[in-house]
Amino acid sequence: MAELSLTLKLPFYRLNQSKALEFERLTVVNTEIANDLLCVDKKERKKLTSAAFRHVEIGSMWINQTIRNTNTKTKVKHFKRMWLEVNNQGFEIVKSGELYTVCFCLYRGRKGRIPLSIHGASHSQVLNKIIQGTANLGSLKLCKSKKGIWYALVSVSMEVPDAISVEHWIGVDRGQNNIAVAALPKGFGKFWKGGRVKGLRRQFQRTRAQLQSAKQFKEVKRLEQRERRIMTHINHVISKQLVQFAQDFGMGLRFEDLSGCRQTMRQHKKTKSDAANNRDSWAFYQLELFTRYKAIRYGVPVESVPAPYTSKSDHRNGVIGKRNGDWFKGFDGYRCNADWNASQNIGQWLGFSCPLNLWRYRATLRYQTAATAMVAADVEGGVDSSPFN
Repeated sequence: MAELSLTLKLPFYRLNQSKALEFERLTVVNTEIANDLLCVDKKERKKLTSAAFRHVEIGSMWINQTIRNTNTKTKVKHFKRMWLEVNNQGFEIVKSGELYTVCFCLYRGRKGRIPLSIHGASHSQVLNKIIQGTANLGSLKLCKSKKGIWYALVSVSMEVPDAISVEHWIGVDRGQNNIAVAALPKGFGKFWKGGRVKGLRRQFQRTRAQLQSAKQFKEVKRLEQRERRIMTHINHVISKQLVQFAQDFGMGLRFEDLSGCRQTMRQHKKTKSDAANNRDSWAFYQLELFTRYKAIRYGVPVESVPAPYTSKSDHRNGVIGKRNGDWFKGFDGYRCNADWNASQNIGQWLGFSCPLNLWRYRATLRYQTAATAMVAADVEGGVDSSPFN
C-alpha cells in the first residue's frame, strides 16, 4: 500500500460576518505573536511554550503551533501574516445532514467546540474516509482568499492501493503549441491546445508593460499572481483528464524526463522577449507533478523516460527523420503530426540503442544517412541506454 498526502481546501458554508471579523482579528493577534517571537533569541525561542502567552486569548494549541511555525522560518525577519493553525488534536470533522462540519475552539480556557459547516464539493470521498477512520488528519489552517472567502485547509494522509501492473503505456508529450498530447499505442491521440495559454501570457505581458511604465508595481505583482493561478488551474484540469484517460483504457502514463532542460534549451532573444514562446515560463514540471499525485490516488502507474530523440525519431521504425513545425517527415516521405509522433515514441519506449553499422538509403538520386535511435534495447550490435550522438 502506498501513502498519499493531500491538502483539502474547504470553504466555509454561509459564514456570518461576525465570525469572519473574529477570524480576521485573531489572525492579526497571531501575527503579532509571531513577530514578537522573532525578537527573541533562537535558542530561547525553542524553549518557549504557550505558558509564556497566557495573557493572549488564543487557545494554547494554536499558540504552540505558531511557535513551531516561527521556529521553522529561520530566515524571516518580519511576518506580514501568520495564519491560525492547529494540529489534529484541536479539531474534528463530522457530517451533519448533507453538509460536513469542522469543530474547533479558538479561545483559551474554553472546552466546547464551535461547529462550522464547510463545502465538501469534490472532497466528499476523502471526508467520508476521515469520518470512518480510514484516513488520518493532519493540521488545520484558517486562510482567507483575496476575494474575502475564508477556507479551512486540512491536511490528510491515507493509504491507497499500489499502482496496477499494465502491459501498455500512454505517451504524454508536452510542449507550448500543444500543452500535452496523449496517444494510445498505435492509436489516436488526445490534444490539449496551447493557443489559449499563449494568448493569456501575451495579454498579461502587455498589461504589465503598461503598468510598469506607469510605476504601478503593486498592480504588476497582483497580475503576476493572477497569471500564476490561472496556469495552475489549467494544469490541474489537464492532469485530471490525463489520469482519467489512462483509467478508461487501463494503461499507465509515460512522461519524457525534462529535468535540466532550461540549461540545455537554446533560445533567441526574440523568443525570450515573447511571453508566449519563452520557455522559462513553461510550467511543464507542474503538470507532471499534478498528474503524478492524482495518479497515485487512483492506482495509475507513471514513468519517466529519457527525452533525447523522442521528437526526431519515426515511431514506426526508430529512424531519425525531420521535424518541420507541427509536422514530422520520415526518410521515406511518411508524414504525421510531430507531437503525436513524439507521444508514440514515449509510450513505446524500450531503451535507446545505437547501431554501430549505419546504413544508407538511396532516394531522389542521392544518398541519405538514416540512423536508428528509437529501437529495442536488445538489438544485436547496439549499445544499451546510450542515445545516438
